[in-house]
Amino acid sequence: MITRKSTLICLMTICSLGTIAQPKKAQPSKMDKFVTTLLARMTLDEKIGQLNLPAIGFDVTGPILSQGVEGKIEKGLVGGVFNTFTPNAVRKLQELAVTKTRLKIPLLFGYDVIHGHKTIFPMPIALSATWNLPLIQQTARAAAEEASADGLNWVFSPMVDIARDPRWGRVAEGAGEDTWLGSQIATAMVKGYQGDDLSLNNTVLACVKHFALYGAAEGGRDYNTVDMSERKMMETYLPPYKAAVDAGAGSVMSSFNEINGTPAAASGALLTDLLRKKWGFKGLVATDYTAIVELTKHGIGDVPEAGRQALIAGNDMDMVSEIYINELKKLVQAKKLDVAYIDLACRRVLEAKYKLGLFDDPYRYVNEDRAANEIMNAEKLALSKRAAAESIVLLKNNNVLPLNQQQKIAFIGPLVQDKRNLIGSWSGAGDWTKAISVWAGVNENYPSKKYTYTKGCNLIDDKDLMARLNRNGADLTLDAKSPADMIDEAVSAAKKADIAVVVLGESFMMTGEAASRSDIGLPENQKALLKALKATGKPIVLVLMNGRPLTLQWEDDNLNAIVETWYGGHRAGEAIADVLFGKYNPSGKLTMTFPRNIGQIPIYYSAKNTGRPIDPNEKYTSKYLDVPNTPLYPFGFGLSYAKFEYGAISLSKEVIKATDKLTATVTITNTGKYDGEETAQLYVRDVVGSVTRPVKELKGFKKLFLKAGESKTITFALDVYDLKFYDINMKYTAEPGEFQVFIGTNSRDLQTATFRLL
Repeated sequence: MITRKSTLICLMTICSLGTIAQPKKAQPSKMDKFVTTLLARMTLDEKIGQLNLPAIGFDVTGPILSQGVEGKIEKGLVGGVFNTFTPNAVRKLQELAVTKTRLKIPLLFGYDVIHGHKTIFPMPIALSATWNLPLIQQTARAAAEEASADGLNWVFSPMVDIARDPRWGRVAEGAGEDTWLGSQIATAMVKGYQGDDLSLNNTVLACVKHFALYGAAEGGRDYNTVDMSERKMMETYLPPYKAAVDAGAGSVMSSFNEINGTPAAASGALLTDLLRKKWGFKGLVATDYTAIVELTKHGIGDVPEAGRQALIAGNDMDMVSEIYINELKKLVQAKKLDVAYIDLACRRVLEAKYKLGLFDDPYRYVNEDRAANEIMNAEKLALSKRAAAESIVLLKNNNVLPLNQQQKIAFIGPLVQDKRNLIGSWSGAGDWTKAISVWAGVNENYPSKKYTYTKGCNLIDDKDLMARLNRNGADLTLDAKSPADMIDEAVSAAKKADIAVVVLGESFMMTGEAASRSDIGLPENQKALLKALKATGKPIVLVLMNGRPLTLQWEDDNLNAIVETWYGGHRAGEAIADVLFGKYNPSGKLTMTFPRNIGQIPIYYSAKNTGRPIDPNEKYTSKYLDVPNTPLYPFGFGLSYAKFEYGAISLSKEVIKATDKLTATVTITNTGKYDGEETAQLYVRDVVGSVTRPVKELKGFKKLFLKAGESKTITFALDVYDLKFYDINMKYTAEPGEFQVFIGTNSRDLQTATFRLL
């Protein structure tokens, strides 16, 4: 047996095999006694069966659909089921487990509940743009109530991968580029899903994904390789997973990518040494969809070896591959696998079921009355609308917004009347036909006979791309009219109007899993429409629907207003209308930098200086010849119909000790004509360190509402923990010296003050 090195060294080399973590010596709990007794009664086949997580039901997220699942349940060869929900369907399968099997062990029921179950909220990247942690937690709580009412007890969320490459389609599922904010959101999501008591019938087991570093895949290409220093892992990418674990997450999903030469699903350094031994995680680890069989394509060995390494590394459940039930017993019999690994994995699965209360009542998540009352009720739909409104980011406004009902408005674009795309990717059980379109939201809430609608263009014209997307359910079609005729109609409508509102963006299938893009601009046919409309001379408001940052340099240079609405969920149309007509003053702020072009990627606010920082007047400095170093829209950016001015920062002390707290105070004034909400952001820089430090790091924010003309003074508190980092010896510490504090409306436009740590 190969034993692992220390966790520190293993994170650099990512070794894969090792010994089982020994349980702490303590008095056994009631759960321990129950599980130990049950394990003693189980056969090897029954133990391995608990590690099997097949898919059966309404949809799949990969190329394999498990076969003969019901028969395997009856034989005790299934521990949980993926993709089955509704009380009737769940009851049917649960009855097989608790009436047909020898030991009557209930099943787990898991599903991808990413941004709502049947009531769909904005995409996670959009939710993060609210900078409203209680609201984000509330959406997770609502999703848990619906999912648990629909037979589910396990959700594969939150995705907490830090992502700094917008070409990666799965940026839509996460909280963006920042470690600190991502950690806060991870905590909020876990608490929302799990509540304070997992045994309640309206809570679900959260599953933190994708462990680990999946957001750093090379080239922004899904499933791809990650190669990263230990320092960057510890400082930038791992903290949100740790925050979710510290918040009590009941399960973790191992990721598809390899890390420094070892696939994550075969990494004991990651799943056992770091996650369990160092972080103290006590829950269940499941693989991603067919990840174990995919280990063979990574090149770690044949199918039996893939199963052996995955189990030893720390994966307790095998999602869909069914390698565990096909290979583990033979490995034990051949003395190539210690049965203790199976016992330990089975224990963790049984403990998850115990915590959910399934041994007390296997049907606690099967209740038709709850489903009728909880799913898509008025309260949840209202929450969806509120979340959508708060997630909208105003990127540009040359005094053309808000609109008024007296204007002649030409609504143009393939997404004006569209419902299919509003609920976005990863909408799971969501019914897009129940979404409210922008056109409906406008006409039902701000009616006027002065509005016109023309389609203007197809969402995309590229037939090859359309065919690829349609194979996975994009439902894209080409209009019977030619592209030229559609543009002509749109131009005619714009000429007759006072202003044109053009609703464009990505198909929902252009974001999410397996949706990486090498060019993240608007499709060429959409750009052609915008250029034709620009030539009319009429003011143009661009309303965007998308799941990632886009390259919008031409649009920013040429259009009058740009409104980022992401994919806002079931009530997005109403929320967008409220923002356009000024009933809701936009307050969203970006959590991921928008580049000027793809050549700037990766681009993020917390970069480091070089030895030759940019100087436009000096040739030999770090810059591009053809584009500024700066982003089009920086992290934390978002405009308002109000105007906020920041006063100078006042610090409570200029010199502090490690035991002190420092307060930073600033006065913010709304000098505009509209009441509005502002998110003030605090950043810190360690000016000199034993290792180089980023130019700034987010360490706090506060949302405040200011009436027109009103001023408020806010105070941030900092302590030594906010100043810590991994020093030259990888010790997590704060070093004495000079620090800068920045407070402002985004990561670029900031007030500055300085203090010293003794």
